[in-house]
Amino acid sequence: MQLTSETLERAVEHLSKLPGVGRKSAQRLAMHLVKQDKDQVLQLAQALIDLKQKIRYCSSCFTITDDDPCPICRSAKRQRNVLCVVEESRDVYVIEKTNEFRGSYHVLGGVISPLDDVGPDDIRIKELIARVNSNSEPVSEVILALNPDAEGEATSFYIHKMLSPFGVKVTRIAHGIPMGTELEFIDEATLSKAFIGRNIF
Repeated sequence: MQLTSETLERAVEHLSKLPGVGRKSAQRLAMHLVKQDKDQVLQLAQALIDLKQKIRYCSSCFTITDDDPCPICRSAKRQRNVLCVVEESRDVYVIEKTNEFRGSYHVLGGVISPLDDVGPDDIRIKELIARVNSNSEPVSEVILALNPDAEGEATSFYIHKMLSPFGVKVTRIAHGIPMGTELEFIDEATLSKAFIGRNIF
C-alpha cells in the first residue's frame, strides 16, 4: 500500500499501542487530530508531556498525584486509622466517587500473579506492613478492595496472612461484585453497597 503521509502513519502506529485502540481506531483518532485546530492539538500534546513530567506517586499511599503528599493524605477530615488497599490508582478514583469511604488508601501497584512473574516483593506489601506497624499513626482496620479475580483473591489472602501478627482488623468489601470484573467498570451504587456490607476476612 502506498502511504500518502509518513507523519500520519507514525501517529497511527503510536496511537495503536494504547490499550483498547486497534489500528482502525488509531487511524480515526489520527485523522480527527489532523482536522483539529493547531492549539487544541498542542494542548493535548502538552497534557501528555505533563503526565510524564509532573505526575508522581504519593510517598504515603502511593496514588498518582501532582503534589506529595496527595490531597487525600493531607486532608484533616480523613480517618488515618482505616486503610483501604487497592490494586491501582484508578481504583482510588472509583471508590472516591461513591462518597462512602472516609479513610486513607494504600495502592499496591499490582497484584500477586505467578503467571506474570509478579510476587509479593514486586508490589507494595512491605510498605503496607510498615504502615500498619508504625507507631506514629496506628491502624485499626485494613479494608481489602482488590478485584475479585484469582490474582486479587491470592493477594488478599497473602495480605491477611501477613497482617495477622499485628492484631489489626482485616475486612474486605462485600461480595456481590461479579467475578472477573475490574473495579473501574463497576457502577457506583454496587460499589457503595459493597463498602457498606464489608465483612471480616
